[in-house]
Amino acid sequence: MRAPVTLVRAGGLALLASTLACSAPGPTGPSERIRAFGPADRPITQTSIAADEGGWRVTRDGSGSVPLFEVADPGTEQAVLTYRARIKAADVTGQAYLEMWVRLPGRGEFFSRGLHQPVRGTADWASYEIPFFLKQGERPDLVKLNVAFDGGGGTLWIKDIELLRSGLSG
Repeated sequence: MRAPVTLVRAGGLALLASTLACSAPGPTGPSERIRAFGPADRPITQTSIAADEGGWRVTRDGSGSVPLFEVADPGTEQAVLTYRARIKAADVTGQAYLEMWVRLPGRGEFFSRGLHQPVRGTADWASYEIPFFLKQGERPDLVKLNVAFDGGGGTLWIKDIELLRSGLSG
C-alpha cells in the first residue's frame, strides 16, 4: 500500500510530509479508571486558579503549562493511559490543550499533548482526551496532568478530570 504524501509550506520552505501505513497496537478491553479529580481535590497550582462550575477556572496571561494534578505509581505497563476532561473557554488567544507528562524511571519524562484537539477563542463545554502508549516494561512512577496555553492566554474551565488505562495488544 502506498503512503499518502503531502507537500507543506512552512516559512517559505517546502517540507515533505508522509503518513506511513502501519498498524498500531490497540486497546484490549474497556478503560479502567486509575484516578478521578473533582471539586474536593486541590490542584498543584494555586495561583490563577479557582474552584468554579464543579471544577476549576484557570486564567493565564500568556503561554505556558499549568500543573493541575499528579498520580504517583499508576501501576501499569503495556497499556494506553488516557487523560480525559471536560473544558470550556473564554477569550483564549492562540490555543489551549491538555498536556500529560509521564516519568519512566531511568529514562526521563515524556509527554503527550492535545495539539490535534485545541481549544480556541470562546467555546462551550466539550470533552477532550489524549493518549500515552506504554510498551511492555515501561512502568511509569509519575503521571502529571496539566493544561497548556500556546500563543497567548485566556480563561479555561476544566472539570471531570480522569486518568484511565486500557490494556494494549502486542
